[in-house]
Amino acid sequence: MSEYLVIFERAEDGGWGAYAPDLPGLGVVGETREEAEEFIRKGIVMHIAGLREDGLPIPEPTTTAQRIAVAA
Repeated sequence: MSEYLVIFERAEDGGWGAYAPDLPGLGVVGETREEAEEFIRKGIVMHIAGLREDGLPIPEPTTTAQRIAVAA
């Protein structure tokens, strides 16, 4: 089992977007963060299945994240 970093972003309209930097071309939107999380989970599975079907390599998860505190 692999774990991919997922970035969640709040949209101006109140919805949510999500993408996995290690899986180029995969991005989803949802009305809520929970919906975006559901869609990205399903999207990752479908994306990897499509890569396998096409005989393409499955990218290894390499992206990491860290919050950095700064004085604003």
